[in-house]
Amino acid sequence: MIYSDLHTHTTASDGQYSPTELINLAKNANLNCIAVTDHDTCNGLDEAEITAKEKDIFLINGIEFGTFEDRHQHILGYGFDKNNPQLKAICEKLIKSRDERKYRIIDYLRDYNFYIDIEEVEEVAGGKVIARPHFAQVMLKKGYVKSVREAFDKYLDTDEYMKIERFKTTAKECIEIINNAGGKAVLAHPIQLKYSDDKLFATLKNLRELGLFGLECYYSTHTAQDTEKYINMAKKLDLFITGGSDFHGEIPKPNIKLIQYNIDISNLMKDCFQQINLNK
Repeated sequence: MIYSDLHTHTTASDGQYSPTELINLAKNANLNCIAVTDHDTCNGLDEAEITAKEKDIFLINGIEFGTFEDRHQHILGYGFDKNNPQLKAICEKLIKSRDERKYRIIDYLRDYNFYIDIEEVEEVAGGKVIARPHFAQVMLKKGYVKSVREAFDKYLDTDEYMKIERFKTTAKECIEIINNAGGKAVLAHPIQLKYSDDKLFATLKNLRELGLFGLECYYSTHTAQDTEKYINMAKKLDLFITGGSDFHGEIPKPNIKLIQYNIDISNLMKDCFQQINLNK
């Protein structure tokens, strides 16, 4: 039986644990397959691969991109060549945009009388990609909010905040980049889009025509009813069914834990294994 979690994050982006620590946690959770899907970067994959081999866990190269069309629309990539030039180029551009944005976020929060030094955020980020959860943690530490969730709901995931958003690629470009690197593109956490069923189905159909491979039907905040609905949509559109927790760690996302999904991902693993062999 394959016990997998195909949506996790490390300190390479906005997760709490290093790639090595994440793989150790996965081993302790009795997972035998995991995808590390950091935001806009593959920088944690080499370290994760070393530990995954030591712990006898099948590692799937992963990444997560936000799209231009909707701030809640995220595309996961699996099993790609992490050294693909096009993929590396877009990651560099996205990370540069994130780095430039951090100063604008500092100015934005100052309008709310939240005084944060960039060094405080960089310390939380550990010198890696700086993202909203890092700001949220500093806001919590300084008493400006009572929880990370409050930081997002009131300040970091609002229409006003989105006026300072960073560069993002379109969904079409995300899918093309992943596919051209030999990977598989999957729409993450459909529930976060908050679309009507008809709009979501139409969106999935369009993305399928653009080369989307699968849908994250199993997710940490999906109810059984949600999961059944997304599975039915995936089957109608011949989309591969995946599942992931979106684990970041107890500090950034206290209510989300690594989860054992025992859905059949054997075909995805075979495709990823073939891609890994091709890249050696």
